[in-house]
Amino acid sequence: MYTDEQKKRASVWFSSLQDTLIQLLESFEESALFARKTWTREGGGGGTMALLKGDVFEKAGVNVSTVFGEFSKEFQCSIPGAQENPTFWASGISVVVHPRSPHIPIIHMNTRMIVTQKGWFGGGIDLTPCLPNKVDTKEFHQALKTTCDEFNTTYYPTFKAEADTYFYLPHRNEPRGVGGIFYDNVNSEDWETDFAFTQAVGTTFGKIYAELVKRHLHTPWGDAEREIQLRKRGRYVEFNLIYDRGTHFGLKTNGNIEAIFMSLPPLVAWE
Repeated sequence: MYTDEQKKRASVWFSSLQDTLIQLLESFEESALFARKTWTREGGGGGTMALLKGDVFEKAGVNVSTVFGEFSKEFQCSIPGAQENPTFWASGISVVVHPRSPHIPIIHMNTRMIVTQKGWFGGGIDLTPCLPNKVDTKEFHQALKTTCDEFNTTYYPTFKAEADTYFYLPHRNEPRGVGGIFYDNVNSEDWETDFAFTQAVGTTFGKIYAELVKRHLHTPWGDAEREIQLRKRGRYVEFNLIYDRGTHFGLKTNGNIEAIFMSLPPLVAWE
């Protein structure tokens, strides 16, 4: 079982990562800033959601939360360690960026620590380009592989396969994007190492995405590219509402509705 000190360290770090990523994304804007809003959860805990509506990023959200309480009976059977005792504690960060330019890819990242009668880390990063770019995809995956390999050489192939399976729309028979890494139930019985890996994932997110934004920041685009982008965003909405586990977790634990649906883009089109 994870200790109270470990819970505190994790929640503090997720909050510090929120500050770091807010500063990073704001650095690309002329004047737009994130608006922060704190919330409390009936039943225990709360968080801070931060939303940006800018010229570079049409909508970007960087949310952190630390919540605790009891899972509902209908939900506890699907959570490790909650079958006999429904109490839980969870802390994490969730980031989704919807750029204005169709050449800058949509990106999502979340990392979290969950404690029931068991404890584990989960999270991942995935990239959803509207106009796929082979160089971007290669460099993105290489950055993830490098990060994973520093901890365990089995992580990248395992977590990449998990992402390819998870970020898929069965009803469309197509992937949401170009994948990334997705992991859950990570507990090597060495909390420090598992926590360091989760921190590294968050740090890698900022580094690789900053490079992609810089690369395409001034690439021209028009109505045709915008239409492709809006349709791709439609696929993003379909996945998040139908399949996303984070969305389901937030709703089943009475989370903040605004924060849960932060991932949805501001404008969307469907065929």
